[in-house]
Amino acid sequence: MKSFPEQFVFGAATSAYQIEGAVQEGGRGLSIWDVFSHTPGNVKNGDTGDTACDHYHRYREDVQLMRQLGLQSYRFSIAWPRLFPSGRGAVNEAGLDFYKRLIDALLDAGIEPMVTLYHWDLPQALQEAFGGWTSRDTAKAFADYADVVFHRLGDVVPKFITVNEPWCSAVLGHAFGQHAPGVQRLRAAVQAAHHLLLAHGLALEAFRDAALHHASIGITNIVCDNVPASDRPADIAATQRMDALLNRWFLDALLRARYPDALEPFGVAAVIQPGDFAKIAAPVDFLGVNYYQCNVIHANPSDPLLGAAIVPPQGEVTGTGWGVHPEGLYRVLKRIHREYGAMAMYVTENGAAYEDVVDAGEIHDHHRIRYLARHLDAVRRAIEEGVDVRGYYVWSLLDNFEWAEGYTPRFGITYVDYATQARMLKDSAKWYQTVITERSLASSAAAGDLDDRHGESLEAGS
Repeated sequence: MKSFPEQFVFGAATSAYQIEGAVQEGGRGLSIWDVFSHTPGNVKNGDTGDTACDHYHRYREDVQLMRQLGLQSYRFSIAWPRLFPSGRGAVNEAGLDFYKRLIDALLDAGIEPMVTLYHWDLPQALQEAFGGWTSRDTAKAFADYADVVFHRLGDVVPKFITVNEPWCSAVLGHAFGQHAPGVQRLRAAVQAAHHLLLAHGLALEAFRDAALHHASIGITNIVCDNVPASDRPADIAATQRMDALLNRWFLDALLRARYPDALEPFGVAAVIQPGDFAKIAAPVDFLGVNYYQCNVIHANPSDPLLGAAIVPPQGEVTGTGWGVHPEGLYRVLKRIHREYGAMAMYVTENGAAYEDVVDAGEIHDHHRIRYLARHLDAVRRAIEEGVDVRGYYVWSLLDNFEWAEGYTPRFGITYVDYATQARMLKDSAKWYQTVITERSLASSAAAGDLDDRHGESLEAGS
């Protein structure tokens, strides 16, 4: 029987800028994503989050949808500029009231809120005043914002996440310029990474000071499974260096109070001040893991920093061209448990975009069902082998604004008609509803969705 522990939590996740819309309502200030998405050429098709899924106005409808699905928990983020339009100063009560109403609706529906404090929508005012995450002042402003949230919402929120995917904010936003604020400087990325981690540590201090003994707190990062393209020593060494960039930059900082030696050429030592790691690596109550990809790595002498490169995905891919490797999630969870010690973990994001077609009011997304079933089975097997995984949050509850890709990719288990804002449950949502009700993957196994999990080959050209 492919069942889950009784206490295991099934949820779904979203983020504020991707679904809320109403960017000029309720006293909300500008975020860096408002500015970035309105800059021509930054986002596919010129899409913005101005309306998104209109969740700001339709949250009651969305909560009832969650209730229909049987979700036990909903992970969402608070928009920092909705509470502090200038990033600092007096709290915007209208913005705070929106989240109070949302949380009350969730609790009335028997759904546990998991609140993320930062999911990439930095107040634009802080970008202009300090240079955003390149400055320690932004980390201090984040701690003040977090402190207000803890004191004003902490009595009804049982789980908090400080920062979502600091790797993406730092590297995609400050080295590659693909995400807001669109900077392309390695030094800026190194500064942003450290200050995002420092912001986490300072918020953790504020949480402990608030003495919210009924609540728990953690941080979420994206974790990739990285494997060498061959057993050649050069490929193995290249994989270790790439892993330092993609995973250990943040895992080592949070759980070992240091940066990997492989990142020394990036100048990471220059941003550290005395006492920083004591804050960054203070114990959390849980670790959030976002998993989407496995990377096959080969040595690349022409790369000046790491001497490594990622092989283009082989075999099965999602609609975004990402390789499908559920075994990688199993390996990631086992690895964290083995290398960093036993700790509570949640898979806070996992999902896939496919080209969904509406057929007589139905969306038969069998590829997504297969994807989710195999990844959930990977989680279940890790639990059976002693890894303390306490929940799984599918990405995403709704089709939404997918950052630089705009509205083209559809990750949701609920279809959103952006013209009318109508919601339609995809087959994957109905399947997930059954999994939650039965707390089991028995129906997936019977359909043959899990049969090939052990047969994955990750070597290039396989």
